[in-house]
Amino acid sequence: MTQTCESDNALPIEIQHSALVQLLANSLVLSQTAPYLSCYDVLNLAAAARALRFLVYHTPDVFRRLELGTVKTAQFDVDAVDRGGETWRNVQLDETLTEDDFYSGPLRGIFSNLRRLDILRDVQVLSLDGLSVTAELIHDILIDPSFSVRILSIRGVKNLNERKLRGALQYACRESRPEGTPRLRGLYVFGSKDTPAASAPKNDSRSPSPTSPAGVAAAWNDRSQKALTDVFAVEPEAWYVRRGDQLPIRVSSDWASTLVACAGVIAFDSVLCTGPRHFNSPAWGSVSIEALDAAASASAPAVPHFGIATHSLDGCASCGSAPEGWTVWGEEVFASQRDPDGRRTSESCMADLARFPLLAPPPMHSASLRVAMCPTGQTVRSRLPFIPQGKQQKARFIPRCFDCIRDRYCGGCRRWWCESCYIGPRASSPGEHAGSHAGPDSAHVFKSCWECGMNCKECIDHTQRMCQRCGGGYCLIHNEGSNMVAVCPSPGF
Repeated sequence: MTQTCESDNALPIEIQHSALVQLLANSLVLSQTAPYLSCYDVLNLAAAARALRFLVYHTPDVFRRLELGTVKTAQFDVDAVDRGGETWRNVQLDETLTEDDFYSGPLRGIFSNLRRLDILRDVQVLSLDGLSVTAELIHDILIDPSFSVRILSIRGVKNLNERKLRGALQYACRESRPEGTPRLRGLYVFGSKDTPAASAPKNDSRSPSPTSPAGVAAAWNDRSQKALTDVFAVEPEAWYVRRGDQLPIRVSSDWASTLVACAGVIAFDSVLCTGPRHFNSPAWGSVSIEALDAAASASAPAVPHFGIATHSLDGCASCGSAPEGWTVWGEEVFASQRDPDGRRTSESCMADLARFPLLAPPPMHSASLRVAMCPTGQTVRSRLPFIPQGKQQKARFIPRCFDCIRDRYCGGCRRWWCESCYIGPRASSPGEHAGSHAGPDSAHVFKSCWECGMNCKECIDHTQRMCQRCGGGYCLIHNEGSNMVAVCPSPGF
């Protein structure tokens, strides 16, 4: 093997480049390899030889996926312009420079260069995570015909006016929009940006010899450390595998109306809550809203007509399901909407896709929404190789907002009770509301934990952690090891 490598290195540079050109001339090899290279590496490859430059700049799939989060010229490390008289040094600002031009200057410069090289029209999956992105720049991506972006990721960006962004999205998805617009079909905006892969450790000239006992021990330590790092780096897939809170930041309630306006046009990395208290729920009208409002906590706000889902749940701890049912990947809800030839219409397909969130990271080799939404291991255009239908388990979850699980969800064990099994902590008896129980345990009425506001049969034991006079108590997390509630913090006790 050593002799072969030495003989290959001894070949003339022209022959080595020719072999690489012949390999990359296969469009399948080039399109599958380019997404794993950074922009810097792709441009260096194009500068190596004229033949490679021709392949890189004349193959559309090379720049189909563009990630600018690691590009140095795209970084923006300057604070806000107006800092109360702060003196700027080595910076010349034009009087006609707008705030958008200032904050989006690095990205607009890159887009201008890509447009000049006739590359911008080939970009279909664009990642701007962590950069300085303005709402005006997103508006240009939506309406400018020079952009062909179908999936956009702006997670963890800076200097973004969300109110203007919501207005731009609603305007782009209006009913009177021109046919074929917007080209954008998927937007990653709620999740956290992807963590970069850990770089390989640098070789140290002072390290012991690989053949010495110390060198062998060091090598095994490095392997163990790498194995542990890889194990902890694998995070369960959002929504379908990982339960509980899915969004790392607090999301404004105004986003729900934006998701309603963009339904069937642009998909997001979250979905609308399907709780029976919302108009879009399949179970709307099946649960008494007056009973839920009467049994809710005094501090609970009114539930809006639409809500954005922030939690992924399993089935109810009592009945194993939910009034609205499960969201199952691949399940057709609007299958009856078909054209005269028996084929499903594009409107019904997009309405089906609006029920599923985009999964991180954005797809590597495709700009299809189904690929971006498909859970790992599923056969509906799955990201993994084909799995026999008989051995495949359905990927499903129940999307809920916090208002629809308030007083009925435990943050410790991530179990919850649906509206049909548990009305709320203020229900006085099991027979107060027809078809419902007074709580997780029908013999006792549990209030929420005084610290975290959660309630669960296992987390608040009525014999050890619950006050018999007021019905409140501490959960296992905030119990601090005591066997009984010593002091009742409720007023009047």
